[in-house]
Amino acid sequence: MFAVIKTGGKQYRVAADDVLQIGNVTGEVGDIVEIGHVLAWGDGDKVTIGAPFVDGALVTAEVVAQGRGRKVIAFKKRRRQNSRRKRGHRQLLTTVRISEILLDGAKPSKKAAAKPAPKAEAEAKPAAKKEAAPKAAKAEAAAGEAPAIAAPLFKAPKGEPDDLVVIKGIGPVAAGQLKEQGITTFAQLAKLTEKDIEKIDAHMPFSADQIRDWREQAKELAKKA
Repeated sequence: MFAVIKTGGKQYRVAADDVLQIGNVTGEVGDIVEIGHVLAWGDGDKVTIGAPFVDGALVTAEVVAQGRGRKVIAFKKRRRQNSRRKRGHRQLLTTVRISEILLDGAKPSKKAAAKPAPKAEAEAKPAAKKEAAPKAAKAEAAAGEAPAIAAPLFKAPKGEPDDLVVIKGIGPVAAGQLKEQGITTFAQLAKLTEKDIEKIDAHMPFSADQIRDWREQAKELAKKA
């Protein structure tokens, strides 16, 4: 038996035990989620098509993993305006394993994941967190402790920093972001390993290809320094 489902604006042909990636679905690994938009189902030569959905049909799936897709680069340039913009995007994806294809209002053998809390309750929780944050900061100040700040990705070397803006592709904003994460010199940028590049790619708005290009330019500039 197979079914054609619609989720995240896309259609998928699925059968029991199929593993596939779909648009982000709320749930932890191991949760059972329900997909109620069944466009069609079939068994052998018998095929039923919905209008647009099949009444009483339901597909359940187990969440296998939550992750992101490959980075997509959006580059925009305006001619003669000295204007360039480069942004990366990684789509949230959920890997699921199809558990059951149910018809005629049949109930799933495994329970689906609990639905998100009501809007009022969801709004109340962030408000409580906002109130708790200032109180925690005051308590730390009263105890003579500074509020905790996330550590930079790298340890900045001693000495005068280099002007990273000299590197083609690094503007004042990018240079400031690199400085905040401890990257301040040509020599340091030139010595980045592939593991370092992956770390920057994961935590900063720069692609791995961008960083590798900057590394090659930094190698030449480090020789001249």
